[in-house]
Amino acid sequence: MSTTQSERLRGLLEPLVAARDLDLEEIEVTPAGKRRVLRIVVDSDEGVQLDECAELSREASVVLDDTDVMGGAPYTLEVTSPGADRPLTELRHYRRALGRLIKAQLTEAAGSGELIARITGVDDDGLDLEVPGVKGRKPTARRVSFDEIAKARVELEFSRKPEKPETAGKRDAQPEEKIDENDEYDENKEEA
Repeated sequence: MSTTQSERLRGLLEPLVAARDLDLEEIEVTPAGKRRVLRIVVDSDEGVQLDECAELSREASVVLDDTDVMGGAPYTLEVTSPGADRPLTELRHYRRALGRLIKAQLTEAAGSGELIARITGVDDDGLDLEVPGVKGRKPTARRVSFDEIAKARVELEFSRKPEKPETAGKRDAQPEEKIDENDEYDENKEEA
């Protein structure tokens, strides 16, 4: 996608996205056979609902059809939210990842290497992290400034331990009704 097309698309789409209190994270045009795919990635602090994506897609389609920004070739429009493991590049991305596990590639100034840790705090200068303990050791706290991070992304956790072990497995459901296996169904029984 040319810079001019990218700027024109951003100029058309950003007001639509902002009107819904969303952030325009990315605009991408990629070839897909004889067509192209225009992917608009949006996000917010509360996340993005499917209905919001659908409504934004309809609005964007109308605006795009009224201009020549996509040219004459056919294209498919997709409005989506970022994936769970997307790169963290902006302060707002780190704030939205508070409490999540991240993998960060550190710069040489920070000692290079890779760091896997949970974000416990975010401010304008950097991150407060909890680095998991190794081989039964306790986790340790660490402060990393943004200029020490070359790149970072959220790590997906499939078996995260609950915050409070004493509440794990408890449900807010009603107690189950006990059924006597020896009872037979009787149509003539009246309900109490």
